[in-house]
Amino acid sequence: MSSFPKNYYDFFELDRTLHLDTDALQKRFYELSRQWHPDRFSRKSSSEQAQALEATSILNDGYRVLRDPVKRAEYLLTEEGFPIGEQRSKDVPPELLEEVFELNMMLEEANTGDAPALARLQDAKSNFLAMQTAIDHELQVLFTKYDASDPASETAKQALHEVRGTLNRRRYIENLLRDVDRALKPDASTAIEDRL
Repeated sequence: MSSFPKNYYDFFELDRTLHLDTDALQKRFYELSRQWHPDRFSRKSSSEQAQALEATSILNDGYRVLRDPVKRAEYLLTEEGFPIGEQRSKDVPPELLEEVFELNMMLEEANTGDAPALARLQDAKSNFLAMQTAIDHELQVLFTKYDASDPASETAKQALHEVRGTLNRRRYIENLLRDVDRALKPDASTAIEDRL
């Protein structure tokens, strides 16, 4: 049976907040890394070696999650009972319906090699990146709202609900950016033909 808290915040002995001092997180990561490094346990019992490996696994996974604001928010939401669902194409945020419709038309045109469509895709990419930046700013405001409230309060629950909705929009925009990037990448077979 594990003697470590599975919750990353508890493992790192950090407050459960959405804003974290990343320098303090990194310092704590290095301290715990030195403490639980498996090499320090090479001459210990097999149970102590297993414990060191478990601690190192939790440490690495936790650090990867907590240092990234989006992953940290998704993690805290899940821990607090606000899981982030799988992003499905049918779950288009209403404010993005027009952009998605236009993007799908541009993607079809770009598949035919239409140069103006490719230029419009570059513009769409810039637009989606601007939306992502605005959403990231909105998330920072919501993080502050959550962190300033009592975690058991309705204000905190409302903030988490808003964070979840904002993260869902952000994930949808990430998917759109991925589609645009795919369409803008030159096809490997075309590149080979060009060289022949």
